Amino acid sequence: MGSEGLIIDKTISFVKETLANAEGGHNWFHIERVWKMARHLHFLEGRGDLLTIDLAALLHDISDAKFNGGDGEKGSQLAFNFLISAEVKREVAEHVQTIIKYVSFKGGFLQDRINSIEFRIVQDADRLDAIGAIGIARAFNYGGFKNRPIHDPSIPLQSYEDSKAYHKSNAPTINHFYEKLLKLKDLMNTDSGKITALERHNYMLQFLETFYKECDPGIGPEPSKTGNSD
Repeated sequence: MGSEGLIIDKTISFVKETLANAEGGHNWFHIERVWKMARHLHFLEGRGDLLTIDLAALLHDISDAKFNGGDGEKGSQLAFNFLISAEVKREVAEHVQTIIKYVSFKGGFLQDRINSIEFRIVQDADRLDAIGAIGIARAFNYGGFKNRPIHDPSIPLQSYEDSKAYHKSNAPTINHFYEKLLKLKDLMNTDSGKITALERHNYMLQFLETFYKECDPGIGPEPSKTGNSD
């Protein structure tokens, strides 16, 4: 096994140990899915440094701000410190650090600090794990973890002033589909990611249509809450 393989193995062990008690939607299995998807997108796009993509995907949720008191810098710094200790080249460690710092949705607020192909691939891989069948499962798992209602028609959809307000929301899980998940299709970076996102987006629309019919057999989704499937 080459030196890069050893670094990957060491990173996997570090992530598994660090996230051993993580919430079910942000544990090792989430990391593994994002890593596999990032490698798949790298293959389809035919661009980017694979080691950087591997390390950023594996470390992207090493300390999620949702679970560490809102510290948006902790995860990227923890990843950087680990990579330096693992004797990864500083330029690679710094690139991974920046990817992790800006990879998350953060309420949909745009950033202009990084736009490398490695960043775009890892961000797409992470966003793809938030939609489709897995995204639905993760949304309700997190909603249960936070003791949020599944659905409450009396609570309107919200817009957020900043990413901190977004993370503090206690809105029902169904609202989360409209406040985040159904927006992700139009925020994808790569051509390959956009194709997969459309498939997963349409699956969520089918789920929501069924959900509303089961809530009230006489109606479907409210017109103001339907997502564009184009």
